[in-house]
Amino acid sequence: MTRLSACVFAFLLAGSDPPPAPPAEAAPVDWRRDERGLLQPTQLTFPDRFAKAGEAYFDAKAARVVFQAVERNAAGEPESPHYAMYVADLARADAGDRGLDKAFALVDVRRVSPAGSANTCGWFDPRDPDILYFASTVTPPAEGPTPGYQRDGRTYRWAFPPEMRIVKLDLRKADGTAASLQPVTGDGKGYVAEGAISADGRTMLFTRLIDGEGDLFTLDLPTGEVTRVVEAPGYDGGAFFSPDGSRIVWRGDRNRDNLLQLYTARVKRDGAGRVIGVEGERPLTKDEHVNWAPYWTPDGRMVVYATSREGHRNYEVFAVELPADDDPALPQPRRVTTAAGADLLPAVSPDGRLLMWTAQRGEDRTSQLWIAQIGPESPLHRAANP
Repeated sequence: MTRLSACVFAFLLAGSDPPPAPPAEAAPVDWRRDERGLLQPTQLTFPDRFAKAGEAYFDAKAARVVFQAVERNAAGEPESPHYAMYVADLARADAGDRGLDKAFALVDVRRVSPAGSANTCGWFDPRDPDILYFASTVTPPAEGPTPGYQRDGRTYRWAFPPEMRIVKLDLRKADGTAASLQPVTGDGKGYVAEGAISADGRTMLFTRLIDGEGDLFTLDLPTGEVTRVVEAPGYDGGAFFSPDGSRIVWRGDRNRDNLLQLYTARVKRDGAGRVIGVEGERPLTKDEHVNWAPYWTPDGRMVVYATSREGHRNYEVFAVELPADDDPALPQPRRVTTAAGADLLPAVSPDGRLLMWTAQRGEDRTSQLWIAQIGPESPLHRAANP
């Protein structure tokens, strides 16, 4: 039975061996050639510092990014088996940042989570870039068996630590200790993670694991009221509000068949503006693939996501347009990335001009962060030029 976290699943390939080389008779993959006109990729993190890194998101001005990573110690070995949370400034050559030998770079990179803790799903408050939310065990998680996910016939596995809860951090006071974290939701006795915040900063959307089932909940931050908005068989998670707050998108394993499909629904609110549920749920995918990590374009017209359409050793980023409510047809996905190795966890900048994602396209094939300007031939180009 599938038990899948959007954020922990984020690195399903990160801890496994690199994808095998293509057969000798196959033409080599040249992503620089194949993505010309689509993307202009630049690598942001590198294996000399990070054994693996990924799942990065922009702040409201795309001036900062938050991401999770495993740093190397002085001996070059991973310093922890768990992901730590990092924040960095995004420097841009075209914005006048000096000393850059490439289009983008991360500067002032710093760990903000407690040493030894497990962390995932970092998010900036859309109203204040100095306020960060993320899921954390706060202290090192207990050793031994924990709830988790393992695809049939695969050697990789990722856990859902019951100590995981969502915390808040003021970056102006961050010192990388547990004392700097403020609890938001979750009691450390059951997995609570995969948080995202509505653009108005009022509502947090998250997943809670209850008796092995993952459901979607909202937290009304002004009142502290918690509401279950999606309750269904299997694991529903990795949800995000649309930019205008009218819809959510997420992924679920409703069929319990080792696959994942994407879903969307309209948000229901009461007279005071509090989210009280969803309606009009419909699938965006319905196929024989693992589809996950959905993320809205800033115009709210498209969703980018990672999928196994090209194979489980070569996840790629695709995009689908949101169909009209009265259109029963499934939207047709369009491919965004073309490199060998996994391309995962896409995030589009608030102005729609940049794509940031996790990829194994570097020479060492480890999972690292990449960023690209969206080119005129990309299916995402319209999002930057509505």
